[in-house]
Amino acid sequence: MMRHHRRLPLPPPPPPVSAPHPRLCFTPDTSKLELDPTAYRCISSVLKKDGQILCIAAANGLVYTGSQGNIIRVWKQPEFTECGQLKTKACMVVALQVSNDRVYAAYADCKIRVWRRTWEGLVKHVRVATVPTAGSFVRSYIAGKDKMMKHLGPISSLAFNTSDDILYSASLDKTVKVWRISDFKCIETIQAHPEPINAIALADDGVLYTASDDATVRVWRRNFCSGARPHSLTVTLPTKFSPVKTLALTSDGGVLYGGCTDGYVHYWLKGWFSGQLQYGGALQGHTHAVMCLASVSNYVASGSADSTSRVWVRELDGLHTCIAVLQGHRGPIRCITAFTGRAVDESAEEDCTVCTGSLDGVLKVWRVRNTTSQTREPSQNTRDYFELS
Repeated sequence: MMRHHRRLPLPPPPPPVSAPHPRLCFTPDTSKLELDPTAYRCISSVLKKDGQILCIAAANGLVYTGSQGNIIRVWKQPEFTECGQLKTKACMVVALQVSNDRVYAAYADCKIRVWRRTWEGLVKHVRVATVPTAGSFVRSYIAGKDKMMKHLGPISSLAFNTSDDILYSASLDKTVKVWRISDFKCIETIQAHPEPINAIALADDGVLYTASDDATVRVWRRNFCSGARPHSLTVTLPTKFSPVKTLALTSDGGVLYGGCTDGYVHYWLKGWFSGQLQYGGALQGHTHAVMCLASVSNYVASGSADSTSRVWVRELDGLHTCIAVLQGHRGPIRCITAFTGRAVDESAEEDCTVCTGSLDGVLKVWRVRNTTSQTREPSQNTRDYFELS
């Protein structure tokens, strides 16, 4: 009697391990490493009735925060006491930039308000302009060019170059507008990406970086003799399939960081001789999208939709070491800024102050100290690069 053996179906093959970016060099995951708990602490936590905190900027000993309401709050360092308010009829401050004497704020109505800051004993802010100005908007409307003056979608990011008298605004309408600061006239509209633009960054040499949902960072250079289109695209830095939500540059422009929806912070290094950006690696640790970045000295700080902020130190060999995971927010961290300065109770190394604003409406201030310099062992770094297109 023949026995028929029933052939059981084979189990389906396991799904392939999906690396968000092929051929990457990752900084080791620090999620399971033991961090020095004495290296960081929360020194202030403030909740106002302004709704979600959407943007933050710092300059000259002051910190500015914008939220869903119509108030920009001004905080004095290092005690972080509120010392002023900038009010308008418009609501929802979506982007902030601060220079030595001016404050630029973008609102949900696709307009930019400008204040001049004076130091007459006390800090005082005087409203000087709304961009686009009413006169230029009317003239452009009569001429049939109103679409060139005002963004057709929400503004996502601002950047300025005082020496060149230029203000940049990026928008979800896929364009970057160039404004002349002296008269706040729109002098150029850059069709920068096929998808919404989430962030821009500007180097001291005038190079403009734009980040988009098309999973690329584009590099633009201003040509003063090119006529109608002074900004030209020089290179595209791909991040494969992950939209880029935020950008940060080191003070010397030598390292560009891009935070993506896959939870990684990718970075590019400028070559010593060529000046070209080469892919350096990725910082990992976040479990959700990276929504904001800040870079100061050799520190880089990130804020994520996972409600945490991470602080890395960039070593001389180019490697990054995570020295702090800042926890305490109950909502995604939407904005972040960082600055260095010696704490009153610290006499050793220069520390880093990190300010985080969250969709939970809370502003938190953290003091972070680098304690890894004496314990870190030398390590080798092997890098791979993206192809430039």
